[in-house]
Amino acid sequence: MSERQTKREQFNTKKSTGSKLLIPVAVLALVAVAAAGWLLFGQQSPGGHALIKADQDGTVRFAASDFSDGKARFYRIQGQSGLIDFFVVRSQDGVIRAAFDTCDVCYRERKGYRQEGNDMVCNNCDQHFRTDLVNVVKGGCNPAPLHRQVNNDKVVIAMNDIEQGAGYFKASFN
Repeated sequence: MSERQTKREQFNTKKSTGSKLLIPVAVLALVAVAAAGWLLFGQQSPGGHALIKADQDGTVRFAASDFSDGKARFYRIQGQSGLIDFFVVRSQDGVIRAAFDTCDVCYRERKGYRQEGNDMVCNNCDQHFRTDLVNVVKGGCNPAPLHRQVNNDKVVIAMNDIEQGAGYFKASFN
């Protein structure tokens, strides 16, 4: 074998060894990124809803003080037929209100709402709804009402009431 052929084989051998190492290094990097994402965002659903569970008595409870800043909090819970999204907000008039994160019109789009000041805004059609009308005005693109109670400084929502909104969130529509 000539000296030139020997150098060429050495060069090819080094290159193939490097490319063989590239795959495991890339896989390890992806695993590290995924682990960091889980640690940072592990308690959030892809849409930013906090994942919660009902208590053993079939209710969900929140401290009323959690909503004193007037910012809507978005939640996701596993219902009998799938995941159900809702939000809780203290409106400008001081009432704590709850609604499914959807409406009668745009639910098929599964985009929910966002808060802008004292309004909840449909992420599909961009209509604005005052927070002090959540649970009061029903139908159309208004946030679908969710029954809640405030007892002893706790916001209490029965799982049975949450299940009433399951149809909005089914994976397939008939």
